[in-house]
Amino acid sequence: MQYGIAGTLVLAIAGRAEAEVARLVDEVLMQHRAELAQALAAFVGTKVTPESAFDFETELAGRFREIARQLVEVAFNLLESDAAESMPHDVVRGNEGYRRLAGKTPHRRVGTLFGTVTLWRHGYRPWDRDSESGVIFPLETQLGLIEGTTPALAERVGWYMAEAGTTQRTVLERLKSQHGVCWGAGRLRNLTQRLSQDLSALTQEQQVQRLLELLRQAHASRGRGQPTLAVGRDGVTLREYRYRFFENATVATVTMYDHRGHRLGTVYLAFVPELGQGTMTERLTALLRELLRRWEGALPQLAYVTDAGESETQYYCKVLRRMTHPRTGERLGWTRVVDYYHASQRLWVMAESLFGKDSPAGRAWARRMCRVLKEPNGPSRVLHSAAALRAPRKLTKQREADYQRAANYLRQRTKAMQYHAFKKRGLPIGSGVTEAACKTIVAQRLKLSGMRWSKAGAQPILDLRVTLLSGIWAATYRQHLHSLHNLRIETHGDLPTHTLQIAA
Repeated sequence: MQYGIAGTLVLAIAGRAEAEVARLVDEVLMQHRAELAQALAAFVGTKVTPESAFDFETELAGRFREIARQLVEVAFNLLESDAAESMPHDVVRGNEGYRRLAGKTPHRRVGTLFGTVTLWRHGYRPWDRDSESGVIFPLETQLGLIEGTTPALAERVGWYMAEAGTTQRTVLERLKSQHGVCWGAGRLRNLTQRLSQDLSALTQEQQVQRLLELLRQAHASRGRGQPTLAVGRDGVTLREYRYRFFENATVATVTMYDHRGHRLGTVYLAFVPELGQGTMTERLTALLRELLRRWEGALPQLAYVTDAGESETQYYCKVLRRMTHPRTGERLGWTRVVDYYHASQRLWVMAESLFGKDSPAGRAWARRMCRVLKEPNGPSRVLHSAAALRAPRKLTKQREADYQRAANYLRQRTKAMQYHAFKKRGLPIGSGVTEAACKTIVAQRLKLSGMRWSKAGAQPILDLRVTLLSGIWAATYRQHLHSLHNLRIETHGDLPTHTLQIAA
């Protein structure tokens, strides 16, 4: 007889195990055979219409989901022997020992892909009565249950919560209609929090793997240019519900371009508002350094493409400009690119200051200067043209202030606006990828009508959404399942030892 906590069918011999399993499967199928035959006969025996076809498929989906639910329940409950004496009397987890309780107890609301099942499992109480640890159920941990949810359903819940346009209510309705589980908001939030914690700890490794793959694709591509690794960073307003005011959440992108300047893929980072944005700076820097440390080929061009906001500028000045290669120690040559769209906006401000609002001549000048800005020595030529127009004009105090502010924006960032040279090198001149990320990562999920967020509630959603949109969801979740084997439960004493890989 096999002996263990979980993972075995406690049956006399292998042949009997197969026969027993076949019998149980037949019992489940027989319960539904008559209903399935009746549904099929009713469909083919009546007039076929789109409505009848819809009803037929819907009924079959419900029947087969119920069959799958019963099979899952049968399989899970076969994993431990019903006889308490067949189970180890004592087990050890970490440095703490546990003693078996008298018999199996039920967990009646285990959520699966196919509905709710009842799981009968043996519990173990700590040896030390004063221990803060409660009763443990090795079978539940062996199965990877989180908040009473199987790994398969938990993965779906995380995906649903990360999708754009979804809400807590729509996820609960989806779980009920598609999976037959009826939850409350509390259980959904708890599961989301746990899943986010587990996945976010693995996200950076998978992002590095993703970027390494993109780097290989970029170097294998054809074209006259060089592959480019472009980093962007920006902020997006997010309302903190408790204090009723808006702050800036931060979003960052790391994008790989091939020899022809085509975008191959992007990984994302996003964090709720934080004074100084220290978490974003730390995580983004760690990601870049780990990527460069593990990449052994020729370095791509390194570009930092953002607007000229304070946080974005400080990250370049204090981090990227001083960054050295993590293996060689050589200074890295990051190219600072101020987003072309933000620069062109200043041209329209200058045009309005010089020519007046809605002036045809001002609009014509602004459009011409937008083209000049992309030509060799464009920023200087724009500033010279604006100065020549400014000299004979007498501006109001407000228009003078607007003009000087816009001109200084260009004058102080001329080096980072050499768009002609940047385009010749195949560098991106717009931060559209990052601007779009602010919308797709944050706005399309956290800024829907009527939504209210706290920072603690918003960050798990951002973590899940970053994992999903970076294209690493499947790999990260698979690594998460593998990591559930890190903690071991072992039998204790003279009993046959059966080592278990279980969740922490």
